[in-house]
Amino acid sequence: MAQQLEIEFKNLLTKQQYEHLLQEFSISENAIHRQTNHYFDTPSQAIRKLQSGLRIRQIDKYFECTLKEKSAEHAHLETTDEITAEQASKMLVGEGFYAKEVAKRLALFQIPLENLEVFGSLTTDRVEIPYRDGLLVFDHSFYLQCDDYEVEYESKDAIKGNAIFDEFLQQYGIEKRSADKKIARFMQALQMNKE
Repeated sequence: MAQQLEIEFKNLLTKQQYEHLLQEFSISENAIHRQTNHYFDTPSQAIRKLQSGLRIRQIDKYFECTLKEKSAEHAHLETTDEITAEQASKMLVGEGFYAKEVAKRLALFQIPLENLEVFGSLTTDRVEIPYRDGLLVFDHSFYLQCDDYEVEYESKDAIKGNAIFDEFLQQYGIEKRSADKKIARFMQALQMNKE
């Protein structure tokens, strides 16, 4: 189990900006790894109402369950349990909940585990690059007939991180386009599909 504070800055990109950044940073095809997030909530959206997100992430044969709780504008408290492929499969069909530390956090908010259900999945092709005391991330996500592109910068310091990210955007001529978390963008697309 790991618990950490994640400080990140995000900006949406156009497909052309994304491809330009891959070229600028000489990203080879094998540096891009694919991950799939399976999102959970209760029918009453109890987790969303807490401005939080619950997911199982799969990267190849590795699985983890993470609860992300908003703690400040650009910061989230993440509680993560590594789980097995078998445990993930069972959780995805509602046969138990095997992320012990995440379950403890959910209990603090009186969220019954038996009410959790998967409401969708999102796949991302991701590149991670160490950059000025932090981590630069290029993402191409696809879900519900949507494709989107974003750049993230993860930092240990909100003020320095913000300045570095702003500088990065200016350097590459990228206009500021605020990006909601992936789960929020997914939920928006889900709503639009229902209408």
